[in-house]
Amino acid sequence: MATVSSAPLSDPALLAAAGRSKAWPFEEAKKIVARIEKRKDASKPVIFETGYGPSGLPHIGTFGEVARTTMVRHAFRVLTGDSVPTRLLCFSDDMDGMRKVPDNVPNPELLRANLGKALTNVPNPFDNGYPSFGHNNNAKLRQFLDAFGFDYEFMSATEEYKKGTFDDMLLRMLAKYDAVMEIMLPVLREERRKTYSPFLPVHPKTEVVMQVPVEERNVEKGTIVWTDPATGERFETLVTGGHAKCQWKPDWALRWAALGVDYEMSGKDHIDNVKTSSRICKVLGGTPPDGFNFELFLDENGEKISKSKGNGLT
Repeated sequence: MATVSSAPLSDPALLAAAGRSKAWPFEEAKKIVARIEKRKDASKPVIFETGYGPSGLPHIGTFGEVARTTMVRHAFRVLTGDSVPTRLLCFSDDMDGMRKVPDNVPNPELLRANLGKALTNVPNPFDNGYPSFGHNNNAKLRQFLDAFGFDYEFMSATEEYKKGTFDDMLLRMLAKYDAVMEIMLPVLREERRKTYSPFLPVHPKTEVVMQVPVEERNVEKGTIVWTDPATGERFETLVTGGHAKCQWKPDWALRWAALGVDYEMSGKDHIDNVKTSSRICKVLGGTPPDGFNFELFLDENGEKISKSKGNGLT
């Protein structure tokens, strides 16, 4: 990717020009500079993050989010003379349950038979060797980003949940369950409030990511109790180790707190969601990231492009 200058990032003239710049990436980067000046540990890397839902093939919106974030990251490096380490995490929500079948993939009946399962447990409709639909879409994302030379670290929700990256925060959320519910319930429709829980247990028999109310919770054991509405069978599930995941707004907050995210952008359709997740992040003891809301890519009918609809430019 082109840089603003061929001069080294520590060049005094470049630093001065960057400090005077009113370009939006530099305005955003200045917010991050002010943020880290309040930190005690100056050696800690600044964490930039982008999120990806692999419910379908990546499109230009995915590119836009990573490109914009990369611009801010570069501006931050120029402002600091590259003296502060940075990381860009591209996080895939591949443990989400598959809600609907995209219109632009082969073998739709294969996917339809596995609705509700985590995307990394849904069979791959493409004949390319990847073990699941989620793995296929993750690979497409990485090929997509690599083709443009982005500098990033890929993270999979499935892998991070299973290896325990979020375990401490999951247990903290279980302990703070009532406080999280107080934040979430007012933003839900009345009917949804009756069944809502910030935790989604993975069914031990069907592998479906269940959206069911929590009937009991045991903070000491780190478990929740729930009932399968189809069979009436009750289960006690650990919230750690990949046996459960969080609903997406609490999940966003969980990730920010666990990974120490400093900056994340999102579309303007998420303005209120950012506020909600930020409140939950604070309940978990984290500091919400700084960020910026951008306009959305629309299709020829003026509708938001969607991976599940397959109506976006590749």
